[in-house]
Amino acid sequence: LILSLLVFYRGHNEPGGGFIGGLMASAGFIFYAMAFDTQEARKKLKLNPLTLMVLGLVTAVTSTIPALFAGNPFFTGEWISINLAFAGTLKLGTPLLFDLGVYLTVWGIMLMIIFNIMEE
Repeated sequence: LILSLLVFYRGHNEPGGGFIGGLMASAGFIFYAMAFDTQEARKKLKLNPLTLMVLGLVTAVTSTIPALFAGNPFFTGEWISINLAFAGTLKLGTPLLFDLGVYLTVWGIMLMIIFNIMEE
């Protein structure tokens, strides 16, 4: 799961991102379900895969709103810079928020599909 988060964050500027990070996150839980049981994997997840998927879709759609408030076209990336005393400047933007939505959506969809297949 930690490696999937690293791939997710790295993919913001280089190859990787939300899609492959979501696949990697789901792979960890799928392997856990194969080793133990889908019910045990669901207990470890603590969230319903459908909840992950919906949360991801809402996050992705929400990432488009700041551009509209700024008077820019739909899906235009908006950025803010935060000065951190210990780490310099941290730049956050709506593309990262959109990638987070993709990450959560892919993670939820993959778990929903594979768990349903394994439970049949």
